Amino acid sequence: MKNLTTFLLPLLIFVAFTAQGQTTSNAAEISFEEKVFDYGTITKGADGNHTFTFTNTGNSPLIIESVKSSCGCTVPKKPEAPIAPGASGSIQVRYDTQRLGVFRKTITVTTNAGTNSVVALKIKGTVVE
Repeated sequence: MKNLTTFLLPLLIFVAFTAQGQTTSNAAEISFEEKVFDYGTITKGADGNHTFTFTNTGNSPLIIESVKSSCGCTVPKKPEAPIAPGASGSIQVRYDTQRLGVFRKTITVTTNAGTNSVVALKIKGTVVE
């Protein structure tokens, strides 16, 4: 029995690590060109739109499951269709520039990526009169 345990335990560990490696290598992966955008100082009512561009660097279709902002003053829009391996997509973000003052907002992107399935994008700036 001891010889059987000595043989099976390393085999089970090897199979578990091999399966985990295969799952990750066949998964979708997301890579953003930038994760932080600084509007700088902008005037009230200015264009508050920005586009975060990403690429699926994995081997499976990338699905953007959800995109949520940290407050109602920031409205994100995600692609609805899956992004093929090697293809690019974008997350559109619109900040309400009617609000004066310094702002720092986070947009949380949740995907089916094998690693980094949740990505935090950030926008910041100052709105002046």
